[in-house]
Order: sequence, then C-alpha cells, then structure tokens
Amino acid sequence: MTEREIMDFARGEFEWLHAHPELAYEEFETTARLRAAFEHAGIRVLDLPLATGLISAIGTGKPIVALRTDIDALPVHEETDLPYRSQYEGKMHACGHDFHMASVLAAALLLKEREAELAGMVYIVCQPAEEAPGGARTVLNTGALADVAAIFGIHARPIYSVGTLGLCTGGMMASVDKFEITFHGVGTHAAQPDRGCDPIVMAAQFVTAAQTIAARNISPLRPAVVSVTHIEAGTTWNVLPERAWMEGTIRLFDSDDRALVKERVASLAEGIAAAFGGRAEVTWTAGPPAVVNTERWNTLARETAAEEDFAVVDAVPWMAGEDFAYYQEAMETCFAFVGTGLSPENHHPKFTVDPAAIPQTAHYLACMAEEALRRLR
Repeated sequence: MTEREIMDFARGEFEWLHAHPELAYEEFETTARLRAAFEHAGIRVLDLPLATGLISAIGTGKPIVALRTDIDALPVHEETDLPYRSQYEGKMHACGHDFHMASVLAAALLLKEREAELAGMVYIVCQPAEEAPGGARTVLNTGALADVAAIFGIHARPIYSVGTLGLCTGGMMASVDKFEITFHGVGTHAAQPDRGCDPIVMAAQFVTAAQTIAARNISPLRPAVVSVTHIEAGTTWNVLPERAWMEGTIRLFDSDDRALVKERVASLAEGIAAAFGGRAEVTWTAGPPAVVNTERWNTLARETAAEEDFAVVDAVPWMAGEDFAYYQEAMETCFAFVGTGLSPENHHPKFTVDPAAIPQTAHYLACMAEEALRRLR
C-alpha cells in the first residue's frame, strides 16, 4: 500500500469504529474489524486466549517493542452532529479510542511496508477494557508480552490543537482508587432524633473532613484529589435511616501518598462514626497506579515527535487514570498526549477528534518503534 492509501484506509476505519462503539469486554465487532485489517495486510495475529482484543506481530526475532491501543468505548449517549456518529444508543467513543486504533493501525501498516528493515519485532497490542479498567492486566496475563522490552501508547487530548504532542518525565496520569463507606446508626422517627443515631450526620461530617486529607496531609507541592461522588441515605422525609452509604475516588501521583490517603480515609470514617455513636465500614478498590514515563523513552519520544514536525509541549499532568500504567510493572513505557483539536473534554457527549491528527500520529508511532528497536540492539 502507498502511504496515501494507508492514510485513506485508516481514516475510513476511524469513521467505522466511531460509528460502532462497544463497551469493555464486549468489543467483538471491533476485534473482528481489526483482525480483518491486519490479516488483509499480511500481518500475523497471535493465537491468544482473548475473547476480545488481539496482538499482532510485525518483523522477526528480538528485541521486541510494542505499540498499544485501547479499543473499548463508553456508556455515553453521543450528542455530536458527525455524519459518522454512533449508531448504538447509549454508547460512544467519547475518549478517543477510535482515534487511537486508527493511528496504531496506520502505524502498523507503515511498519509492514518496511518490515524487512526492522531490527527486531513490533507487537501491536489492541487492548480491551481500558475503561473498566483492567484490560491491560487481561493482556498481560496471557504471557504474550513477557519478552517485550518497551511499550508505547498515546491518548487523545482535546486541550491541544492538531500537531501538538505532550510529554513529561514523571507522573503523567494519576493513580485511581475507589472507596465505599457505609455509616451505620440507629433509625428513628425524625421528630425524636435523640432516640436514634443519625448516619446522615456522620456522612456529612466525613464529606467535609475528607477535604482536609488533600489540604493538610499531602504536600501542597504534590497534586491530590479526594472526592465523594455518590451518597445514598434514607427513603422518606420524616424518618432517620439506619445507614448512609457513599462512594468516591482518590487521584494521586505519589505511591507513598496513595498509602497515606487510604489510611486517612479509613481513620476519618471510623473516628467520625465512633464519635457519633455509630460505626463505619470502609471498602477500598485499587485501580491502576500512576502513569510514569521511562526517561530514556521519553527523550526518544521528544526527538521523534520533533522530527515528525509535532509542536512538543511539556504535558500538564492529568488526574484521570489510565490502565496503560499496568504495563510499566512489567516493562519500560512511554505515553504521550496527542492534540486532536479543541473540543469538549474526554468523556463528554460532545467530545470530538479531528481525524487530521491520524497521519502524523501514525508516523510518530511507527518511527518510535523503529528507532527503539535500533537502540535496543
């Protein structure tokens, strides 16, 4: 395929993928579409125990590097007027994974055209369920990436114009943890609050006190988010309930801060409940760690991006999470923010990607893989 044919094909695939979004672990049509594209191009698809998602291989031998794209969509009702808007009610590629797939697919086709010149092998990782999150662990658990030295990924960012690429060394995207707290009290008639123990008061006190964790326990030089996002308590206006339930999220970049916040959330909840004569149950669900770029690949990314005529900027760390972080537990990593044109933020029903960003991004990814193989020799 000529370069023009590759980019026209990738643009068409981007539009099809956008119009056919599938949620985490339901990406059957998406996987079939990607498999067909790879096989048509003569790119080998590995035989792996994955229900959705796949890994393909270009080149031979070692070293091995990988390009990763996530493939799932979000449970969001699309509100754009795109001619290729989502055909599936309540589902949308509102985070740019369609752009990621099209760019990585185009990069794979570019690499296939010069496969004989590769100094090793490039895996193309089409990962399910980033939004779950957990799809990265599903891929890692296959063992297929055991010999991969480094993996590179991208994320669409509508805060940057097309032609801009953001990079940084250190924390780039935050760790993600979820907490749930149930405050237990004693129900009673609202006219006789002294006969009960009000869990709503406990919950209200916790919401206020939790803000002191970021304000007073974490260094002001390090970002921290502690948010209560969902509360349920009671069923009517004149009865104090027996329980109040809430959930929320913690976003951090520092692993020590992560451990401290977990302890503080539990201590505050239990202490507040005890002070009001009740008790608290705290459940913690750990998500991915922070995305942290390896310095040498971050340097290569800056060089490669500049060669591909990107305007390279120091990325503003983003408090959103990314399960790309799980790969860094097994190999070196580099993650970049790609400008996709100014639009509403990721996960917004009016989020859009300018497909003009695909060709430049594909060249960046292909060149990253090629040069990484040479440097690993």
